[in-house]
Amino acid sequence: MDAMMLLGDEALAQGALDAGISGFYAYPGTPSTEIMEYAQRVKQAEGIHRTWSSNEKTAMESAIGMSYAGKRTMAIMKHVGLNVAADPFMNSAFTGANGGLIVTVADDPSMHSSQNEQDSRFYGKFAMIPILEPSNQQECYDMAFYGFELSEKYHVPVMLRLTTRLAHSRAGVIRRKPFPQNPLKKPDDLFQFMLLPAIARKKYQHLIDIQADFVAESANTPFNSFNLTAKDHTKGIICTGLAYNYLNEVFQGKEIPYPVIKICQYPLPIEQIRGIYDACDSLLILEEGMPFVEDQLKGLSFKGSKPIHGRLDGTIPRAGELNPNKVTQAVNMPDTYGSEVPVIVAGRPPALCVGCPHSDSYLALNEAIKEYGRGHVFSDIGCYSLGFMPPYNAINSCVDMGASITMAKGAADSGLYPAIAVIGDSTFSHSGLTGLLDCIFDQSNVVIVILDNSTTGMTGGQDYTAFGKLESICLGLGVEKEHIRSFVPFKKNYAEMIQIYKEEIAYKGVSVVIPRRECVQILKRKNKMEVQA
Repeated sequence: MDAMMLLGDEALAQGALDAGISGFYAYPGTPSTEIMEYAQRVKQAEGIHRTWSSNEKTAMESAIGMSYAGKRTMAIMKHVGLNVAADPFMNSAFTGANGGLIVTVADDPSMHSSQNEQDSRFYGKFAMIPILEPSNQQECYDMAFYGFELSEKYHVPVMLRLTTRLAHSRAGVIRRKPFPQNPLKKPDDLFQFMLLPAIARKKYQHLIDIQADFVAESANTPFNSFNLTAKDHTKGIICTGLAYNYLNEVFQGKEIPYPVIKICQYPLPIEQIRGIYDACDSLLILEEGMPFVEDQLKGLSFKGSKPIHGRLDGTIPRAGELNPNKVTQAVNMPDTYGSEVPVIVAGRPPALCVGCPHSDSYLALNEAIKEYGRGHVFSDIGCYSLGFMPPYNAINSCVDMGASITMAKGAADSGLYPAIAVIGDSTFSHSGLTGLLDCIFDQSNVVIVILDNSTTGMTGGQDYTAFGKLESICLGLGVEKEHIRSFVPFKKNYAEMIQIYKEEIAYKGVSVVIPRRECVQILKRKNKMEVQA
């Protein structure tokens, strides 16, 4: 079959296409975005559903619906997006799957573009479903086939966990012969997706009953390996996912002298782990993310008191990405990588793009609220979060998507005046509407600024579901028409912009201000395409 050079994200998308997927559902979020983008641009995916969802919860629910109809499907998000999708995700473990259902979650250790570095494997364990964690791009591809097969074998969703370095690095992938899509087929049990308590209790017991099957699958999967023949038993090493590559890189192709277990499928194959524990003087746990495996092993009733090293005891730093330098130190090998950053490399803090419409919006807002001092503007996730940086210093919070509106509401409820929310147009469609509805219901004294740059800017310019409808949505939710204001954020319009801000701050109720100008990067892209045409 064909050999392709693919990112980890792309390899997974290609694997899903070749495995007969019928629908991708996702909301853009680094480092998961390229999965959907790949599906949207390849000719093979024509006729397959592959448009962006409003948020991760709607993506998860849509994927469950496609699985209900017997088709193979994938819900895709980053780790904090799983928080948004947690309700349907957790319940999908009870409903199970009809067509194969893979929930792909891309974690971001070291928080390159995220608010936290939570480890999604804890969610998978919490839901009591199988978890797959590829160690390379070929396994990303192969696990799409395997994940759908596993999901359909046990009629459960399967989590597939990526991390930033694997998602965004490239390697050769060998393709298989593509499968056709599943035929449309409703569940044999029409009560399968009905979680009324009497039914849900039975489903929970069934989920408990098949846990032993999941452990057996982990013990026999081709993605886990158990090499206990090494001669040096002073240390046993357990690697998960990408950490296995780092270990091999440290030994530079030489034979690893210690017994090694590679884990890419969960639940943990506990009997094999007991074998390495009994055979070795100590264990070293190498895993990307939080001490998920280490925490479980220290909580299990292993006989004796042999040390288990990893992130919990400081052998590996608790925070941040795993990398070859850290693995080198953990296995007491000479450090040949070096960690010094050359003096010539200057730090470059992130900044709004030159010509960004948000720049003018923030400068005018700063002028409008100058008399009140700082500490009145709430924001959330998007490229507009860079309004926190100099020279703007315009916003005072960034917690999660949509939180700007509800935090401003809570502050206004406490008596803070003015209370202003700044939210992006895509983020507003993701999770801002319900917060605005709360404000309208309580007649809160807030000003909500929806920065409309006509795209999902921070993740590269994807479409979003509220495009072109912001005024209509706000009016439909109940904002008074005369207090839905818009302007074009240019310096030549400063006087008008400042006046609109001041008028709506003075109004005792819910106001929406929409600065509208296209993202400069999207505009450049369009102009370039027009020139090429």
